[in-house]
Amino acid sequence: MTTATHRTTTRKLVRFTAHYLEMVVAMLVGMFALAPLWPDAWVARPDVAALVMATDMTVAMALWMAVRRHSWPRIAEMSAVMYLPFLALLVPHWFGVLSGSAVMAAGHVIMFPLMLAAMVWRRDEYWH
Repeated sequence: MTTATHRTTTRKLVRFTAHYLEMVVAMLVGMFALAPLWPDAWVARPDVAALVMATDMTVAMALWMAVRRHSWPRIAEMSAVMYLPFLALLVPHWFGVLSGSAVMAAGHVIMFPLMLAAMVWRRDEYWH
């Protein structure tokens, strides 16, 4: 690998990593900024609370992706990736196998590697 190729690859990797971190920050901002908008009665149920939190994070992340001029199909894809863990975990919760706190914790833990996997799968979109 030539020095120029190595520098280009390093630059792309830094941009890719920075974009991932930007999306995580946007998600945290959305989680805290939008949480007060939801009625307490809604978020008292763990299943609804998980979906509300996923929505808060997704709205902010999607907005950031739009600012970064990602295509709508990629924004929709990443948004789906953020809901997927919660939707999958809610089924065992409804059958009494998982507690609400387990759904919330596992959903967040699973979400981050899934986001990374979506970015790696579409890396050409996220390199720049």
